[in-house]
Amino acid sequence: MEIALIVLYTLLGVVVLFVLWVILAGGSLGRLPVGCQAFLRALRDAAWAEKVLQEPATPPQPKPEVKKPSGEALRLLAILQRESRLVDFLMDDLSRSDDAQIAAALRDLQPKARAALEKHVKLEPILPEGQDTVEVPAGFDPSAIQLIGNVSGQPPFRGTLNHPGWRVRELNIPPLPKGYDEFVIAPAQVELS
Repeated sequence: MEIALIVLYTLLGVVVLFVLWVILAGGSLGRLPVGCQAFLRALRDAAWAEKVLQEPATPPQPKPEVKKPSGEALRLLAILQRESRLVDFLMDDLSRSDDAQIAAALRDLQPKARAALEKHVKLEPILPEGQDTVEVPAGFDPSAIQLIGNVSGQPPFRGTLNHPGWRVRELNIPPLPKGYDEFVIAPAQVELS
């Protein structure tokens, strides 16, 4: 009778282990042969077993595709570069230039950049120019009017106009030709001889 109990408990233990295995396998026994083969290979091949232990438990997830941001805003910068070489000026190291060279460069650059800007972007002041004191009404747009200095209390506020601000009234930037990279502000130039 004692031997029968030992055999019964052993069989019961095997069934419990089998049920646990099925549960851990997600209810699928399709991977059971693969698991047995991997177990046997790990016993025979120590180098392979070490490699398996070093690999992450879950396969690496593919890197999410980085969505390239829109370059629409960069087209104006490309226009300013093309028509006035503004980006070249801004990217230049001015520490090696004297004030006269910088002033001469600006005298050439400013009218060209202004003409390009006026051609493609119609700007208007946010607050009327020529006033020393202005009133900021209740419900003002904080993206359009920045209060500085001793700001306390509730609007309306009265203060000195330091800068009228700028707002785009009209934008006229031509679309990029098909096939052009919108992130290229100025192409590299190679002169062939």
